[in-house]
Amino acid sequence: MTGETIATAVPWAARAPGERTLDEHFEEVFDRYFGEIHNYVAQRLGPDHAEDIVAETFLTAFRKRAHYDPSRAGVRAWLYGIATNLIGKQRRLEARTLRALGRFGPDADAPGHEDAVALRVSAQSLRPNLAAALAELDRRDRDVLLLVALAGLSHDEIATALGIPYGTVGSRLSRARRKLRGLLGAHVLEEATHA
Repeated sequence: MTGETIATAVPWAARAPGERTLDEHFEEVFDRYFGEIHNYVAQRLGPDHAEDIVAETFLTAFRKRAHYDPSRAGVRAWLYGIATNLIGKQRRLEARTLRALGRFGPDADAPGHEDAVALRVSAQSLRPNLAAALAELDRRDRDVLLLVALAGLSHDEIATALGIPYGTVGSRLSRARRKLRGLLGAHVLEEATHA
């Protein structure tokens, strides 16, 4: 049973006797989406902060499970919305991390397989120019861009996750891409003149 099927087939309300409990369904949702949500958060904030944010995401989802409306959103979009809101509360950390990566780049001395894997899925693996450019984006535009780029969400899913109109997703994405092109072009030109 996929997460989307769970969302439409199993309302988060109490079930009849003999049927599986809500907690059992939530366990399926957790098992299915934990890794995906963790990767997304780790790419935004780094692996050191991902555990806390992902734990808070699922705790919030569990606490609000009775208010979840499967007709409004699939489970996946709902979880990404919660995670993105929690990341938004850490926006200073994300911007600081991106600016630092823009200045110094990723750590080249990441020893061990575990560190290499964490580095690959974290914000630290971003190229310095891209990290610096992402830090310059408005948080709302960055959220939309990274939900597309890192999570692979559709425009509909992003609109649902962030609680914004479908058309706003397109305009924020367009604005973010335009600004990134301008910023990355400026960074490339700056590097070429300093070489």
